[in-house]
Amino acid sequence: MQHGPLYRLHRFLAARSFYALALCSLLALGVLAGRIVLSDTFGFRFLVWNLFLAWVPYLLSLLTEALHRPAAPRRLAAALTGCGWLLFFPNAPYLVTDFVHLPGARGVPWWYDVGLLAIFAWTGCFLGVVSLWRMQRVVRRSAGAAAAWVFVLLAAGLGGLGVYLGRFGRWNSWDLLLAPAHVLADLHAVLGDTRALREALGVTGLFAALLIACFATFVSVRPRLTAEEA
Repeated sequence: MQHGPLYRLHRFLAARSFYALALCSLLALGVLAGRIVLSDTFGFRFLVWNLFLAWVPYLLSLLTEALHRPAAPRRLAAALTGCGWLLFFPNAPYLVTDFVHLPGARGVPWWYDVGLLAIFAWTGCFLGVVSLWRMQRVVRRSAGAAAAWVFVLLAAGLGGLGVYLGRFGRWNSWDLLLAPAHVLADLHAVLGDTRALREALGVTGLFAALLIACFATFVSVRPRLTAEEA
């Protein structure tokens, strides 16, 4: 039976968890809107920007998957978008660190802000895990299952390091392109400071473990891929 373009688009989006991710994002934004009404301020508005950045690796993973074809030019394009994915990947779990902004404004119950930040953190981790899963599929098609799992571990480690650089170094993903020497100098300074190095290793390891735990949970509960998803 021939299906129309809308049905094929629906299948494409459903196979990539788009609807669930969009629902989580809308719920997060809705709860944030409720906070704005409660407090009569635009506090926590940075969460909107952080959520947008968390969507970037997800979209780049879909683009990388679409470009990954046998033709050499397409593979080169996929490699470039894959590098872009890795650059922005830490923005997804980074939302977890926004708990540092507790307690929030007066007039807003503490439990409301905890719930608000939890929804954003969950959505960020969900976006990161789905994008990592799509990228793992690309690597598996190119290099096999073992290499794909090594890729997951490396990506989780680099993601944890990116969270550290973002929260403690206040670096952005694009700073690795615009100011690489400054980022490397910052890392070099950390290596020379025992206390800072312990903190960097701790944050990196903790967020790598969080990503691996979330990823393992996701792939274990997700049904086997159908032929349409493969």
